[in-house]
Amino acid sequence: MTYLKKAMDGMEKDVTNFLEKNSPDWIIQDFAQYWLAPISKRLGISRIFYSIINAWFLSFLGSFENMINTNNCTSPPKLEDFLVPPRWVPFETKATYCLHEARWVVESSQKNVSGVSDMYRNGVTIEGANAIIIRHCNEFEGQWLKLLEDLHHMPVLPTGLMPPIVESSSDEKNESWISIKEWLDEKPKGSVVYVALGSEVMVSQSEINELARGLELSGSPFFWVLRKSSRLGNINPIVLPGGFEDRTKGQGIVWKSWAPQMKILSHKSVGGFLTHCGWSSTIEGLMFGHPLIMLPFLVDQGLNARILEDKGVGVEVPRNEENGSYTSNSVKLVMVGNDGKLIREKAKEMRAIFGNKELQDKYIENLINFLENHRKVKN
Repeated sequence: MTYLKKAMDGMEKDVTNFLEKNSPDWIIQDFAQYWLAPISKRLGISRIFYSIINAWFLSFLGSFENMINTNNCTSPPKLEDFLVPPRWVPFETKATYCLHEARWVVESSQKNVSGVSDMYRNGVTIEGANAIIIRHCNEFEGQWLKLLEDLHHMPVLPTGLMPPIVESSSDEKNESWISIKEWLDEKPKGSVVYVALGSEVMVSQSEINELARGLELSGSPFFWVLRKSSRLGNINPIVLPGGFEDRTKGQGIVWKSWAPQMKILSHKSVGGFLTHCGWSSTIEGLMFGHPLIMLPFLVDQGLNARILEDKGVGVEVPRNEENGSYTSNSVKLVMVGNDGKLIREKAKEMRAIFGNKELQDKYIENLINFLENHRKVKN
């Protein structure tokens, strides 16, 4: 990804030419194109920073001055800075990073091959923006939106959670979905745990082994989407533990190619979601009221897991603080028996927010009105 950002920086001249000729009303951008701010400001084009990740992650990074200063090698962020809630958060929160996650955050604050850090890109982009839009809503942890406005002294407009639409017919003739649906149809209502760790998380062999062990011991039916992945620098393909698929043949399926996640999550037999806790996956799970078994790895995932567990809608898999390894099985706790009953009930309540399309669409309407009424901010 660092090389992708460097390549994007090479687009500056051509993008400048495009903007000079076309003069749009707004530029909506993410953090990567940090060089856009002075160009659009010179041309009188309004600028908006769009974060597809939630408000507590962006708030955790602090003011844009704080982000920009991380590029200064004389005062780099320290690991311990991320192991406690930031001093600028005025309310009580469980939003902190674990040690193994904090190492990633510190790395993102250091210069990479593009010549600047990711955190610096965020800071410069926000500094040059007229407003921030973010995939969040006031009905769920809305105090973080107010904090963002206080930190950056500009309008912060939630887009809502933007829950995706489940297409009713697009996959009905897809052979993969037909096969998956036939298996799901045979399982009791709410009994299956759906397991998916996203498309970017790179899972080690030892983590795969432990996850397989936990699923097997839980006794719960499972549908595990396992794409080919490995740790950076590890060229050996990841394999399942010997005999795992034979031993769990009647219990679960390991699906080794693309799977229609929304269709699976919407099926009546699914009753839990083992997830890396990326924001999009979290929204997709909670819009159907599924309790979460959370196994975070990087970026915002750890913060998401801590806040969601505090809200009572899931359980985070315990991990070794130093290296992130895990040996505990949390599947049975969430899926079976009285211990997980309250979690399952809390998760179902979230459908009223995460699955409320009418509520979330109002945020988009408000955003469109804002864009139409605040064009061409001259500076």
